[in-house]
Amino acid sequence: MTPSKPSLPLEIGLLAVLALLWGSSYLFIKIAVTDIPPITLIAIRVGVASLFLFAVMLWRNQHFPRNGKVLGMLLIQSIFNSLGAWTILAWGQQHVESGLASVLNSTSPVFVFLITACLARYERPTRLDRLGLVGACLGLAGVILIVGPGVMTGLGQQVGGQLAILTGAILYAGAAIYGKRFHALPATVTAAATMIWASIFLIPASLILDRPWTLTPSTHAILATLALSVFCTALALLIYFRLLRTLGSIGVASQSYLRAGIGVLLGALLLGETINPLAVAGILCALAGVAIINVPRTFLRSQASPSLKS
Repeated sequence: MTPSKPSLPLEIGLLAVLALLWGSSYLFIKIAVTDIPPITLIAIRVGVASLFLFAVMLWRNQHFPRNGKVLGMLLIQSIFNSLGAWTILAWGQQHVESGLASVLNSTSPVFVFLITACLARYERPTRLDRLGLVGACLGLAGVILIVGPGVMTGLGQQVGGQLAILTGAILYAGAAIYGKRFHALPATVTAAATMIWASIFLIPASLILDRPWTLTPSTHAILATLALSVFCTALALLIYFRLLRTLGSIGVASQSYLRAGIGVLLGALLLGETINPLAVAGILCALAGVAIINVPRTFLRSQASPSLKS
């Protein structure tokens, strides 16, 4: 799946696919939670994704690492990327309007920059680092324009929910940074292991709290859950861990800027919705931010690394 050299069109294309998959997850969740409680929904999501990814591993004749330290690191990655982030975001989104939530959830690239800067506080920021911060701020401004600046008037209300969503964005940033440690593992193995760790905790929780055997979900809810599990989770994680190698942590986090724009474009293409000039300006800002973050990094990686392992 990974080319011998990082190709900018391919990497940006995969980034857009990742944004589409994770952006559409909100739609599938909205359909599914009408009949399936949130904890059970997430448990099914990670459980089905685990089975799918494990089947892909068997097909590729891949194996889990046997090193206990590596397995523990994969548990930490699971907490960053799914267990902690998904749970706290789900709670926060119950108390915050969706528009403001999408803006707050799009701050993860900024947190990637800030966390990286703190970890390397004794090193002088490079020109590439400064460009990354400019791109991150520009992308965030684009999301605000797409959603509508009016949503920012709610900032400071329902503080607990807003802090929860920001904490989820910080966890996503931590996942993007910490996930680079697994470059020696195939993306399939890393994705499967993190989902299995999440399943170990979430499936028992759903059995205790929701008693899912008493549920009678509709066909639409079941299909939405399957799409959420296979496409928005299993397939998305394969792309995510691959892009961590080619675009880096802030590069892969920048997909959050594309989600809102993709949602607007899909609404116009599929539902006949009108795109206002402010949204167009926001989409252009988001695209410019993603380009500023990723173009220099992809170029430098293609120059420095003649081959990349998948």
